[in-house]
Amino acid sequence: MRYFVTLSYDGTRFHGWQVQPNGISVQGELQRSLSLLLREDIQITGAGRTDAGVHAKMMVAHFDSEAEIDTRQLAYKLNKLLPQDIAVQKVEQVSDEMHARFSATSRTYYYYIHTEKSPFERHYSCELHYPLDFQKMNEAARLLLEYEDFGAFCKSHADVKTTLCKVTCAQWHQTSPTTWYFEISANRFLRNMVRAVVGTLIEVGRGRMTIDDFRKVVEGKRRTEAGESMPGNALFLVKVDY
Repeated sequence: MRYFVTLSYDGTRFHGWQVQPNGISVQGELQRSLSLLLREDIQITGAGRTDAGVHAKMMVAHFDSEAEIDTRQLAYKLNKLLPQDIAVQKVEQVSDEMHARFSATSRTYYYYIHTEKSPFERHYSCELHYPLDFQKMNEAARLLLEYEDFGAFCKSHADVKTTLCKVTCAQWHQTSPTTWYFEISANRFLRNMVRAVVGTLIEVGRGRMTIDDFRKVVEGKRRTEAGESMPGNALFLVKVDY
């Protein structure tokens, strides 16, 4: 039988979602806890792979087990066993055809920035101190909806079969005079893609890149032409749709 686990986590101390040979991971912690509780070797598959330091307000993963599981009780026990920076919202049985990664139709990320020093924002937002033209940044962001090949924002030498993605939403939102977040949704994301997109949009906002320059970066498909990758602590996976 197949089960979906919906969870959230603070990625600060993890080396990303995926099991690492020499570092602690969210996937590793969840597999260890499930295997202990169910008394069998449990392997889980996530909806995506967040990088080191990146957070998730919503992540979905699946695992298979022959056991008849009381899903509410399992969720309760997982939360007792897992560390404080991982929380399980629910466990549910799904059809065997459902797949946490391949059945997902859309993922949404938020990237947070603040423009004034704040002791409360520093852990989960990127502090920037130069003027930014958010109108131009949104104008550039809308161009992403016109393209499907995002090789320009893919981590160099990444092991991917295709750099095609369908972006359905890309825009900046202001939440206070000094705080903003970038929202982006797509059917799939390339490794490091969101942070590279944000870094390139920041170049537009600073006046270092024009809207036409941004378009050329996307069309050129060269990572070296895009902006720098922004810090991971300000990035959140916020939604996975099925």
